[in-house]
Amino acid sequence: MDLHDLQSEAAGVESAVLVGVQRHGDPAWKVRDTLDELAELAGSAGVRVAETYVCKMREPNPATFIGQGKVEEVGTRAAATGASTLVFDDDLSPPQSRNIEDLTGMKVVDRTQVILDIFAQRAQTSEGRLQIELAQLEYLLPRLRHMWSHLERQKGGIGLRGPGEKQLELDRRRIERRLDRIRDELERVRAHREELRRGRRRHGWAIVCLVGYTNAGKSTLLNAMCGSSVMADPRLFATLDPTTRKVDLPNHQPALLTDTVGFIRKLPHRLVEAFKATLEEVARADLLVHVVDASHPQAEAHIEAVDAVLREIGAEGRPRILAFNKVDVAGAGPRARLLAGVGARTVSVSAASGEGLEALRAEIADCLRERGLEFDVRVPLADGRTQALIRQSASVQSQEFEEGFVRITGRIPARLRGALEPYGRIGPEDDGERSQP
Repeated sequence: MDLHDLQSEAAGVESAVLVGVQRHGDPAWKVRDTLDELAELAGSAGVRVAETYVCKMREPNPATFIGQGKVEEVGTRAAATGASTLVFDDDLSPPQSRNIEDLTGMKVVDRTQVILDIFAQRAQTSEGRLQIELAQLEYLLPRLRHMWSHLERQKGGIGLRGPGEKQLELDRRRIERRLDRIRDELERVRAHREELRRGRRRHGWAIVCLVGYTNAGKSTLLNAMCGSSVMADPRLFATLDPTTRKVDLPNHQPALLTDTVGFIRKLPHRLVEAFKATLEEVARADLLVHVVDASHPQAEAHIEAVDAVLREIGAEGRPRILAFNKVDVAGAGPRARLLAGVGARTVSVSAASGEGLEALRAEIADCLRERGLEFDVRVPLADGRTQALIRQSASVQSQEFEEGFVRITGRIPARLRGALEPYGRIGPEDDGERSQP
């Protein structure tokens, strides 16, 4: 144990060995990359990484995941570093966790537990805390028996109907009741969010969601685009609760920009399910801005991971812009140009320096253009209120002054249709002739 280990131990910092698996046919860089990410996750959870261990195998062992011999080897190496915890880069079943703990005498944690722990630390709103509690309890429920370690000494059916088993059943029922209450509360949250979305659309607001891999710079981009001061933290999963701000677009289209939770490879399915109320914002958005960290060497793998989550939540068909962020970082520009051939609209930006932000605004406005209604109206010069309304809310294409009138063409939010209909045509032309009042 070195000086850093002793200092960590004195400070009460948990020390862990990370365990990854290289399956047959997988390249070595792939498991190393996910282990590097797991090390970042562990650091975000307040754990010091003492060492990483990679074992090669064809198929997971149903009893110990990596096999008894490798478990014992990992336990010996971990003990030599002074670590007290083994963190696996894959999900473990309850029996696998229990067997590994029995063989090593160490606490065993899998990737899902680490992510849940980080989410529990970062959730700020009551909604976020409910969603995390739901995911944690669903993870805990099948593992209750393992937590009752005093029952492990009782083998077979005899003796399993005593006070301990009664308490176990009471705990299970208590958790199930709590799960039912949380699901009911989150269902009300979903209904409230849906009502808010309907209200925004009734008033003509377009909803644009920032999505992307965790730490891609979404919060920084939201601040740069909207002039806001949302916390932007380089740690993984710094943003859990969605934040919405008004964004100004060059065509005056009323639009709201929402920052959402970052995605990650091997994102636990139960987290996706628990965050359904939040992720519906993404699935119902008018436009997605997929923010990619162009400076990251695995940017392409990050794009694929985000695409996989979007498919899982039913958002793969939403209109999308790829925003390659951090192009001011050395090497990021060429990588962004290389990745730009993925077939989607692409913009290179730097949320930190402001480079490319106007191009992104223009691209968003262009994507949202179809949401507006074409109009061709003649407004009396004396009607200053209607003229001001058009200039404030519409994308004006042309303006001509005629005797006593001003003829204006362009696009207007649907919510203003009633205000302009007395003055001319709203919507597509049917016969090539424009309507006049």
